[in-house]
Amino acid sequence: MKRLLSFALLAVIATGAYADDRNDEPPVSTKPIFTVVKQLPITSVKNQNRSGTCWAYSTLSFFESEILRATGREVDLCEMFIANHDYMERAELTVRMHGDSQFAQGGSAGDVLITIRNHGICPETAMPLPGTLQGDSLANFNEFFSVMSPYVDAVAKSKAKTITPQWRAGLQGIIDSYIGQVPETFEYEGRQYTPKTFAASLGLNWDDYVSITSYTHHPFYTSFAVEVQDNWRWDHSYNVPMDEMMRIIDNAIEQGYTVAWGGDVSDDGFTRQGLAMLLNTKTADGLTGSDQARWLKLKPTERKGFMETLGVNAPELTPTQEQRQHDFDTWELTDDHGMHIYGIAKDQNGREYYMVKNSWGKTGDYDGIWYMTKNFIAARTMDFLVNRNAIPKDIRKKLGL
Repeated sequence: MKRLLSFALLAVIATGAYADDRNDEPPVSTKPIFTVVKQLPITSVKNQNRSGTCWAYSTLSFFESEILRATGREVDLCEMFIANHDYMERAELTVRMHGDSQFAQGGSAGDVLITIRNHGICPETAMPLPGTLQGDSLANFNEFFSVMSPYVDAVAKSKAKTITPQWRAGLQGIIDSYIGQVPETFEYEGRQYTPKTFAASLGLNWDDYVSITSYTHHPFYTSFAVEVQDNWRWDHSYNVPMDEMMRIIDNAIEQGYTVAWGGDVSDDGFTRQGLAMLLNTKTADGLTGSDQARWLKLKPTERKGFMETLGVNAPELTPTQEQRQHDFDTWELTDDHGMHIYGIAKDQNGREYYMVKNSWGKTGDYDGIWYMTKNFIAARTMDFLVNRNAIPKDIRKKLGL
C-alpha cells in the first residue's frame, strides 16, 4: 500500500511540475490590438433596432460628419423624416408598376440624398422619437410593415380598371401614425425653419455627393444604376476599377472626408463582435502545421468558428475584380447593410482595417464600431456615397467630375 501511495505521490508531483512548466508560457492572444492611423469625427452611435433603416442611419451619420467637417456644428438628423417620405414615394412607384417593383423596408444612400434635395430634412427633435408612438423606446417596424405592406399590395394589384388618388391619403395616415408626421415648420436653437430652409442652413452643397461602384458588366468611367432591389429609384453610381474604388476611400479619409458604405455583411468573415475579414473559409491555404491538419478535419459548419479563434492570424483571400463580378452575378455579393466609414487602423500584425460606425447600438467588443479589413471592403462593397471633392483628381478627371 505504501509503495502504491509513493507512486501516486510521484505522479501528482510530476503532473504538477508539467503543469507549472506549461503555465510559465502565457497563451498568445489572437485578439486584434488596434493602432489608429487616421480617425475623423463622428456623432454618437444610434440604434435602428427592429427596422430595416440602416440606409437612413448610415447616410445621415455620414452627413452629420460632413456638417462637422464643414462647419464644426454637431447636429442629430432625423431618420424617420427620411423614412416617411421615402416609403410614400416607394409605394407610389410600386402602384405605378402594378406591383412589379419591390416595396420593402430597405433602401440606399441615394434615397437619403434625393429626399433631402427634394424635401429637406429636420433634426431628430422635430418629430416623435423612433418607437415612441407605439410605446417603445426604439424603432420597431414589425407591426408597421405588417399593416402597410398588404395595403400597398392591395392597391398595386387591384383588379379595378382605374384607381382613385385616395389610397395616398390612407397610406400617409398609416405612415404618420407609426413613425410620425413630417413637420411643415419647427423651431431649432431659437430659430424657425422649414425642412428645406434647415437643409440649406447646414453648410453643405447637396450637389457635391456622388455614388461609386466597381463592376465589369458596365464600362468603367461611366455611370449606371446598380441592379439591386433596394435601388428602386435607379439612382446612378460611377463605375471605376476596384483599385481606384479603394483609392477613393483611402484618399477621402486622408483628406478629412468620411464615406457612407453599402455592401454585404452576410459573409462568414463578418462577426457580431465588431470584426470583418475576407476569410479564406473554403480551403486550408494560408494555414500552417497543426492548424491546417485541424482545418481539414472540420465540418463546414465548424470552420467559421475555427477561423474566428485564429483572430489576427486568420488567412485572408486577396480580392480581385473578377471575383467581385462573379460574386455579384451569382448572388454571393448582396446588398444588405449600410454603415459609415470614418477612419483607418492597423492591428499588431500590420493588417489595415477601416473603422466603421454601425447602427446597432453600442454592441460588440467596440461599442458599436466595427473594424473591417481593406480586403473585406474591396470584395464586399456594393457602392458608397462620398463627397466628390474627396476623389483623387486623376479619377475625377476620368469621370468628368
